[in-house]
Parts: sequence; structure tokens; C-alpha cells
Amino acid sequence: MEKSRRLMMAVASLLCCAVLCNGSESPQYVVVHSESDFEIRFYRDSTWMSARVLDLSFQKATLFGFHRLFQFTEGANLNFSRLPMTVPVVTSVVPGAGPLHSSAYYVRLYLPTKFQDSPPVPLPELKLEPYTWDSHCVAVRKFSGFATDDTILKEAETLGNSLSKTPWANSTSYTDYAYSIAQYDPPFRFISRVNEVWVDIDASGTGLDMCNSTKIASY
Repeated sequence: MEKSRRLMMAVASLLCCAVLCNGSESPQYVVVHSESDFEIRFYRDSTWMSARVLDLSFQKATLFGFHRLFQFTEGANLNFSRLPMTVPVVTSVVPGAGPLHSSAYYVRLYLPTKFQDSPPVPLPELKLEPYTWDSHCVAVRKFSGFATDDTILKEAETLGNSLSKTPWANSTSYTDYAYSIAQYDPPFRFISRVNEVWVDIDASGTGLDMCNSTKIASY
């Protein structure tokens, strides 16, 4: 069991290093409101590749989903195209009755600009699907350290508590997932790690006119 665990960690480190050490592009946004412990961002339309994973563990789901996405970027697609790496890796939590209030996860990778309009078709066995992210506002809370099964729920609850004291208390917009965790760093980076918890916001009636703006800034 210990040998298997170490092997899994080694594979994860190599894969994440390949992606996150070389990642450059990321989805574009503009910050439309800032508080001491969170901010509201407006993200423009974008296309991602998505892997659905049925697992109770956030960490395992992220690993398994990312492995499939990594194969896709390395040429496991009908075009035999290799895609430049991007950041962050985003794991969206599907609401459910599991220990993390989840029944499944979507692990997603932003597609480089070159492939935004015409994504390569993944090999069928990878069970990946393109995901269209329509422009909208997102509440974002940054946190450091490692994103683990224990920490992500606490961070999501902290963001929820912060929003409850603002005009966005009743503005969270759930679709097919409750919240998302964005990870920007490889697992062997132990300091100055950057993670974020994202919650979609319906900004209508909140006075955030810039949520409909076309002014975009890069991360």
C-alpha cells in the first residue's frame, strides 16, 4: 500500500511539473470589486477541456482527471496535436451527499488561445468533453498551502461566510457544480503556494455593471 501511494505521488509530481512549471496562458478576467478576504472577478467567454470523475476524494479526483487531461495535451486526440500547458488546473465540486458535500468532480484545463475556437477532439477512451465557460462573475478567495480534502471545504465555507455579509449574500449561482478549486503550483512547491476557491456569482441587481464589461485583464 505504501509503495503504491509513493508511486502515485511520484507520477502526480511529474505530471504536475510538466504542466504547471511550463504553464503560461490562463483565462482572462478583470477584478470588479475587492474586499480584504475575497474579490469579484469578471471572466470572459472561454473554452476548457473537462474530465468528469466519480470519486469521494477531491485529491484523488484531481489526480485521475488531470492524468486524462495531460494525455490529451500530449497528443491523445484525433488531431495528434500537442497543446501548450496552461494554468490553473480547476476542480469543480458537484453537490452531493459525500464527506465533502460532493458526488463527483469535474477537472478542467483551460485551452490555449490557438485552440479556443476549434479544440482538438479527445480520444474516446479518455472520456473528455469540451466545456464552454460563458462570461460571468466569480467570487474568489485565495489560500496558501496544499489544497486537500480537509482544507477545500473549510475554504469554501469561509468564502460563503464572507459573502453572507455582503450584497452578494443571495447571489451565488449554482449550475452543475457548487464551487471550484483552482491550483497554480506543482506539488513539490512548499512555500508561496497559490490556490483559490471560486463561486459563481449572479451579479444582476448588485450594481456591478462591469460584470457585463468587455474590459479584460490578464492574470
